[in-house]
Amino acid sequence: MDQISLVPQAPPHLPVAFSGDRKQFFRLVLRGAGLELITVGFYRFWLATDIRRHLWSNTLIDGDAAEYTGRAKELLIGFLFALAIIVPVYLAYLLASLEAERVKAFASFPLLAFFYLFGQFAIYRARRYRLTRTVWRGVRFWMSGSGWAYAARAALWAMLVGLTLGLLLPWREAALERYKMRHSYYGDLQGSFEGRGSEFFKRGWWLWLLAPLYVTPLGPFVYGAFKAVEWQWWLSGIRFGDVRLESTMPRGALIGLYWKFIGWLLLLGLAFSVYVGACTALTISLSGVPADQFFGPHMSARNIPFLVLVGIGYLGFALAINVLMRVYLMRDLWVRVLASTNVHGIEAAANVSARGDLASALGEGIADGLDVAGF
Repeated sequence: MDQISLVPQAPPHLPVAFSGDRKQFFRLVLRGAGLELITVGFYRFWLATDIRRHLWSNTLIDGDAAEYTGRAKELLIGFLFALAIIVPVYLAYLLASLEAERVKAFASFPLLAFFYLFGQFAIYRARRYRLTRTVWRGVRFWMSGSGWAYAARAALWAMLVGLTLGLLLPWREAALERYKMRHSYYGDLQGSFEGRGSEFFKRGWWLWLLAPLYVTPLGPFVYGAFKAVEWQWWLSGIRFGDVRLESTMPRGALIGLYWKFIGWLLLLGLAFSVYVGACTALTISLSGVPADQFFGPHMSARNIPFLVLVGIGYLGFALAINVLMRVYLMRDLWVRVLASTNVHGIEAAANVSARGDLASALGEGIADGLDVAGF
């Protein structure tokens, strides 16, 4: 009788699923855009919270959804605290620039260096905030480490990347991600990052050679391929104890999203141009001023209705762009990234003990004030 050797089978991987409805998300961001307009932008804290709750709660791992527990009021308070730090720095620079052009030129570099370091600090602290508001199976993610230590590393790597014309970017991304993941936890499971800069470079070296094409019509192809390579490399390097992620995203997975966004952007631009032309014709016909004199140097007072109409149209144009960005480059991108992601070793997360404390939203507020906020 032949002996049959029983080879232990590795546990199957688990795909990450998304259960959210696209129409529901569109209504959410459309309503949020309108409320942002009414509240002069302050509703964005509530909108960001609603978007995160939608995306988190519809992200399923092993059948269980994640939960986002952050509150909009926390983001608002963090932003106000951030303004108390940022505004005096801007005022000091403004006073220096009024003193003398020579002082202004001297102050520019320290100001830029300060805001770069401050921005990197904010990025790290914002990530800490979002992790501590993310819960799965009743256990919170959390983060330790120093935001200033991360900012110093980011600044040193930025100088090296600049000196090498961007060739060291993969190694910068790997080094900074290792620092972040080394201080990230799911309960008592410590994170790590196994991705190497050399692997990232091998996968996308040809995209560095095509960097000048970013400003041509081929830009969406090159940038979309680069982002897909980056996502695939980054996700495949994430570990929490024995739990690891794997991404199978092909290079062309995101190109269609960027082209759809650009197509809608062109249509909106065309519609706005037609609107401005219609406002011009209407104002000229009502004012009775010849068209060649309408935009003359002494017509500013009579142009006020025209400027009001154009301003309203511009606000609508800007809000429509925000809606498109949130649908295509946030929600749809999130779905495509999840569709390519598998989880291995999920059984290692079965008996995790809850650890970690909640972080403040100050970093998120600073990141928002400096316009470096991630998601």
